[in-house]
Amino acid sequence: MATRIRLQRHGKKGKPFYHIVSADSRAKRDGRFIEKLGTYNPNTNPAVIELDFERALHWVATGAEMSDTARAILSYKGVLYKNHLVKGVAKGALTDAQVEERFAKWLEEKESKVSAKSDKLAKDADKEKADRLKAEADVSA
Repeated sequence: MATRIRLQRHGKKGKPFYHIVSADSRAKRDGRFIEKLGTYNPNTNPAVIELDFERALHWVATGAEMSDTARAILSYKGVLYKNHLVKGVAKGALTDAQVEERFAKWLEEKESKVSAKSDKLAKDADKEKADRLKAEADVSA
């Protein structure tokens, strides 16, 4: 049975919400699935991704194919990088301690990038609000 990790669409028209699932490749897009791995909400900025990391890593290590979007989400969350490092342990190139150290360093850098982006978005929103209030005050005066 060929297994795929893909997105299952939920939500109403114009407000998509996706479940990340592992499913038989012959199943319909929103049909039967083997296991729910997480959720993806693209309606917010930045998008909210909740993922069962260990189960996703298990399916990737087992050889499940991924859709393009699912691959991007798993890469963003670090599942593909962790799988790459674990394969290095199997080949004898790395130890478990080195894998954990490298992954922790990568995760820390990733979290700093995401927090910087959310801070920038909040700062830009505040600046835009202040500019609109100033423009309105100029027009009123």
